[in-house]
Amino acid sequence: MNFEQMNNNKVYIAGKVVSEPKFSYEVFGEGFYEFNLEVKRLSDISDVIPVTISERLMQAENIIMGSNLAGVGQFRSYNKLIDGKSKLMLTVFIRELKEYDENINPNQIEITGYVCKEPIYRTTPFKREIADVLIAVNRSFNKSDYLPCIAWGRNAKYVSTLNVGDKLEMVGRIQSRVYQKRIDENTVEEKVAYEISLNKIIKSDNQNDLNVDGLSDFNYYANI
Repeated sequence: MNFEQMNNNKVYIAGKVVSEPKFSYEVFGEGFYEFNLEVKRLSDISDVIPVTISERLMQAENIIMGSNLAGVGQFRSYNKLIDGKSKLMLTVFIRELKEYDENINPNQIEITGYVCKEPIYRTTPFKREIADVLIAVNRSFNKSDYLPCIAWGRNAKYVSTLNVGDKLEMVGRIQSRVYQKRIDENTVEEKVAYEISLNKIIKSDNQNDLNVDGLSDFNYYANI
C-alpha cells in the first residue's frame, strides 16, 4: 500500500464490544474476526458499527464481549452474496490498537475519494436538506472501497452540485441508522444502514494531483 492509499482512508474508533467476535476469513494463515462496537455520540445515542480485526491483535489485548477497544484503521466495503444477491457490506478494518481514552472523540473518519454516482438531494417534511453520495476510495491491488455518505444543510446543498468523477476530501463520523424496509404487502423488516455523516467537504483544485499532506491546494466549499 503506497503513501496516498494509506492516507486517503483514516479512521479512529473507540467503544465497547457488544457482540461475540466471530471468525470471518483467513489470509496467508492469519485469521480475521468480526464483531460489533458500540460507539457513543455526544448526545448519548450510540452507533453500533461492524469491526474487523486480526486474531494477532485480538490475542494481544484479549478482546472479548464487553471489553473496551480503541483503534485506527480504514472504513472498507466488500460484496457478499446473500440469498443469491450481491450486497455491499461495510466494516471498520482495525490496523492498530490504541490506548482507550474517554477524552478523545471516539468516532473520526477522513477520506479522499471520487464521486461515483450522481448525488441524491432531498428535503424532509420539516424542510431539512439532505444529500446522499457514494464515494469510491482507492485501495491497494487496484481495489476500491465504495462508501455511502450523507450530508446535511449547506453541505447537502453543495453535494447536490457535484459531478461524477469529482475528487474530494471529507471529514465526518461513521453512523448506523435503523430503518424499515417493506418486503411485501404484509411484511416489514427492520434493517441497519451504515454511512459517513459528513461535517466537512473539501474539493481538490487539481483533480489529478491531490496533496494529502495539507490543505493548501484545496478550496473550502462547505463547512458546518
